[in-house]
Formats: sequence, C-alpha cells, structure tokens
Amino acid sequence: MDRAPATERSEARRHLGRLWHRGCEFLGVEAAIMGGAMTWVSERHLVSAISNAGGFGVIACGSMSPELLGREIAATASLTYRPFGVNLIVMHPQLMALAETCLEHKVSHVVLAGGLPPADVFRRLKQGGAKVMGFAPALAIAKKLVRSGIDGLVIEGMEAGGHIGAVSTAVLAQEILPAIRDVPVFVAGGIGRGEAILSLLEMGAAGVQLGTRFVCARESIAHPRFKQAFIRAAARDAVPSVQLDPRFPVIPVRALANKATDRFMETQRDVIERFERGELDLKAAQLEIEHFWAGALRRAVVDGDIENGSLMAGQSVGLVSREQSTQDIVTELIDQAVDALVARENARRVPEAAG
Repeated sequence: MDRAPATERSEARRHLGRLWHRGCEFLGVEAAIMGGAMTWVSERHLVSAISNAGGFGVIACGSMSPELLGREIAATASLTYRPFGVNLIVMHPQLMALAETCLEHKVSHVVLAGGLPPADVFRRLKQGGAKVMGFAPALAIAKKLVRSGIDGLVIEGMEAGGHIGAVSTAVLAQEILPAIRDVPVFVAGGIGRGEAILSLLEMGAAGVQLGTRFVCARESIAHPRFKQAFIRAAARDAVPSVQLDPRFPVIPVRALANKATDRFMETQRDVIERFERGELDLKAAQLEIEHFWAGALRRAVVDGDIENGSLMAGQSVGLVSREQSTQDIVTELIDQAVDALVARENARRVPEAAG
C-alpha cells in the first residue's frame, strides 16, 4: 500500500500521541494498548513481548498461588525493563496474599476483575503504591468505582472472549466515556484494527485493551493447534455459551464452537432430566453443569486439544489471519490508525483545493 508523505504521517502520529497521551502517561508506555489477561496465554513471554513492543502487558494470575505468581512476576521482569501489570480475580480465596505478592514485587498496576474490588484489598494495594484498575460493566458501577478511589477503569463489551457481559462495546463506550472523566478509561471487546482504536480514542477513551489479537503472536505459548483454530475462524464462530434452564445458571463464555460446545448442551439436558427424575438435588445438578468446563481451557491452550477443550476467543478472531511477532501486531495497529488520520486529512483538503 502506498504511504503518505513522511511529513503527513509524522503529524498524524503526533495527533495519535495527543489522543492517547493520558493513557500512555497512566501506564508509563509509548502506546496505550493493554494486553487482555488470558489464562494460560498471558504469561511471561507474551506479557514481556507486549511491553517491549511499547504496549502494556498484563499477567493473568487466574488460579495461581501467591508463590507461583511471585515467580511469574520475577520471570516477566527478567524479560523486560518496561512496565507491566497483573490481573487478579476477586473471587480467588488468597486474594489478599496475591495483592501482597504484587506489592512485594513492586508491580505498578493491578487490575481487579470478576466483580467489585473488596475494600480491604483495594486499600492495601493503594497504600502499597500500586495503581488499581477495575472493570465497569455499567455506568452506575463506573461511578461507584470512581467514588471509591479507583485509579483507572476497563469497560469490556460482549464481543470479548472468555467471560462476557450483556452489553456491546459500542453501547458501553457511548454510555460511559462521555460521563467518566475523572479517571482514564480503557475500552475492550472486539477491537482488532487501528481504525477502531482511533474512533474510541476520539470518543474519549484513554486507551484500549486487546486479548484475542495477541493469541497468535509468535511469543504466545499457545499450542500451534490452538493458534490455527484462531487463524481459521470467522467472527461468527466465536459464540457465547447457552443456558437451557434458569434454575441452572451458566455464566456466558464466548469461545469458538467445537465438539465440547455440543457436549455441554447435551450435558445440560441430561442433568436437567436427572434432576426432574429426582436423581440429583438442585445443588448437585448446578455443580455438575458448572464443573463441565473445569480444565477445558488448559486442554486447549496448553495441550492443543481443540475439540474437547475451550477455545475462548473474542469476535475479533475473524481479524486474526496469521502468526506475527508482537512488535508487528502493535506496529500494524498504530499504522492503521495513522493511515486513517492521514486519509481523513487528505479528504478534508480536497474540497478546499476545489474551492
């Protein structure tokens, strides 16, 4: 593709820099692109690669113990001198100990996910000098988090992979970005190109968070078969899990449809029938459905079992066409945003020249 003159591109880059200056300053990076925390994927190699590329890598703690998290933080720090963060799930039984581990290793930013941050953990992280971020699935929760002293927010639309909410990225952005100005807000869910990043920045976002786009980075340790499933997939292949009966709640998870998806539906039907026959009580039936996916993500990401594992992916998976270095992904996203700015400026000039 023909590139615009260097002077035009330089001005466009400066403009992009102004748009995400707040996010870059908050994270301490060159590009306000956070890596989404993906269990088994967002570990030392990918996290350090995102940070080394100028973005902000985030370790997915998941179910790690404090000791294991400490080793992962240290290993990541050995691979990059640039800032990175840690994502902690608020339901983890050792949440406070994990927070202490982050402080001990001087992690600059801690992202608390999976619910409202517990007050004691929140206070401890703040007292320890970490910047704390939280997820806001609605404007009311965003305002509540801001009042509590949160340092930054992530709003994530239902187009994202893994556990999802009920509202699209576009609607969340329109609802929250104009109303929240006190703290930087990063937008996630279905973002795979630089033009989309640019439009969100112009709406008031401080930056973005991308997960699916980085799964097929060369530095990602995801199994080659897992990566190939992403490369082959279209956006419509990433579907949310379905709940058959409200008595047996299923937290929606967006993933690529496979044989395990069909078996999950069959399992739900079977469990419901056994409950109706009196063979299971309600709690036992709920647990059997809930435990269906236990270990399924590891089977897919680490072992490469793409038929029986969980292929968590956002709808932006349709924009993943090949394996690339993390640096190339970040550079490509920035170039797309810059190209869009240059094209818009050139289009603006045409009527002026004609006049």
